[in-house]
Amino acid sequence: MPTWYNSTVVRIEQASPSVRRFWLQTPDEPHPDFRAGQFITFDLPVGEKRLQRWRSYSIASAPGDDPDLLELCIVRAPDGLATRYLFDDVQVGSTLRWKGPEGTFCLPDTIEKDLVLICTGTGVAPFRSMLRDLQHSGKPHRNIHLIFGARTEADILYRAEFEALARSMPGFRYDVALSRQPEWGGYNGYVHQIYLEHYAQKRPDVAFYLCGWTNMIDDAVANLLVKLGYDRSQVLYELYG
Repeated sequence: MPTWYNSTVVRIEQASPSVRRFWLQTPDEPHPDFRAGQFITFDLPVGEKRLQRWRSYSIASAPGDDPDLLELCIVRAPDGLATRYLFDDVQVGSTLRWKGPEGTFCLPDTIEKDLVLICTGTGVAPFRSMLRDLQHSGKPHRNIHLIFGARTEADILYRAEFEALARSMPGFRYDVALSRQPEWGGYNGYVHQIYLEHYAQKRPDVAFYLCGWTNMIDDAVANLLVKLGYDRSQVLYELYG
């Protein structure tokens, strides 16, 4: 049987027009240990059936951050019962019930390849956890390329943090593609153009991690495996929705 925890929401911050950051604290004990990239699953009072009540979200904080807090980064789904509850009913002081952490979408203990982290929207959460974990741990790594996709500049999550990391972390590169703001100074369109441009020459020493909505991941997997010819073992992914 899984262990369930009751955490208090101690902080909520609007990260973009449709995304909020939630900080959870377990008042009676520290939260359980987790690996960067893992997720927790809420049991929310939004229905009778488990499929209605259970919703999983990646942890956006790192194991080396505040041991009393977990941070989640959640997008409001237009017709979602779960996020309607989280956005309309949950406030600072509310209690949320969850189990976990779970999941295997994590970096290896020994990083021997360049990492290309490709995400859209709140799919950036596990990558933010991984990057902060590398900072805290000082674990050796090679080059890391974070590729983030959103609609507009207002939707770029953790922008200042990643831009600062690009200036301070050796081997780290950060690129953003916006699909609905053609006048901005970065990439226009979707994330696919970026990795297709930078990794067109197939290499055995690179690993691609993908996180986001199903359509993006389906297209990226097809591009990497079929169009560019990478081996299946070089492509790992976590689906949202």
